[in-house]
Amino acid sequence: MKQRPKALRTGWTTGTCASAAARAAALHLTTGEPQPWVEVALPSGRRVTFAVQRSAELRPGRTESVVVKDAGDDPDVTHGSQLTATVSWRPGPGLELHGGVGVGVVTKPGLGLEVGGPAINPVPRSMISQAVGEVIDVSERGVDVTISVPDGELRARKTTNAKLGILGGISILGTTGIVRPFSTASWRASVEQAVAVASAQRAPAVVLCTGGRTEKGAMELLPRLPDVSFIEVGDFTGAALRRAVEGGVPRVVFVGMAGKLTKLASGVLMTHYTRSKVDTTVLADITRTVGGPEEVARQVASANTARHAYELWEGAGLLPAAGAELCRRVAEVMARFVDHAVTAEAAMVDFTGRNVIAVADSGGGGLLS
Repeated sequence: MKQRPKALRTGWTTGTCASAAARAAALHLTTGEPQPWVEVALPSGRRVTFAVQRSAELRPGRTESVVVKDAGDDPDVTHGSQLTATVSWRPGPGLELHGGVGVGVVTKPGLGLEVGGPAINPVPRSMISQAVGEVIDVSERGVDVTISVPDGELRARKTTNAKLGILGGISILGTTGIVRPFSTASWRASVEQAVAVASAQRAPAVVLCTGGRTEKGAMELLPRLPDVSFIEVGDFTGAALRRAVEGGVPRVVFVGMAGKLTKLASGVLMTHYTRSKVDTTVLADITRTVGGPEEVARQVASANTARHAYELWEGAGLLPAAGAELCRRVAEVMARFVDHAVTAEAAMVDFTGRNVIAVADSGGGGLLS
């Protein structure tokens, strides 16, 4: 059986808290009564309950509710933030989502969001729409939903948002709805133990995934491997590789998106965003290696994010070749890190985590080939 030890207390993403606030405001709007508690669905389908700190009618047809973010034991700068949702009726059917005070505005490409729009990521958008849609039939009535964070601009100074071109506040984030303490020693220990469990069960390989989306996608890509092989490695690729060697695991596969792969290709095995940055000069060198035009290489070198570089490759028709070269470099770094004691393989997936863009291995054939 696949086992994961209990470590530090998990928390809730800004996206989950925003969806809870939006549901509370929608309920207040439709019932006329403030809601002390609300229940919302996570992307997994699990439903969780949140306390509503405050709910008020601002004027007839306009309500506002607040849910305070609890990040658990993760050192998250948004812990304690007041995720605030304002909901009001609008002409015509449909839901319009807006960013208010303290929610950043996207000013650069490469984030998968519309430039000029609020920094509210796709999964939180979906969660907010679902939370409100369970209360109000938006095919019949229209609502405006505005998410704000009163001290979001101040908190954003402690993040990398400004460098990414997200200005004026924090991002509303989350893919699973849950915050796990990836940056702690306890999470590292849980990764090492998960590899040890796979080794003890004589798994033919361990598949290191950066998070829930890539793990789910990897399991679909490699259905013949036992569940115990798939490990959410977070930022601790180096620790997982060492433990794989100690346990005699013959093959290690890393499945990730462009950002993490770029850090690994640069030789960075601890990939937390506060400890390492994406080196776009590596991506520019890859562009040249696969025969890309110098102009594209220069654009990649000055890309805002790895995702931006990915989009530039895609636009230039270089994505398959550049992705394969990126994966080859990652596989080589992983193999060298453990003196070639394992066969290393890397796969780049798209930003859904489901579709393989490119693969490469350090020798001996690949599971994903």
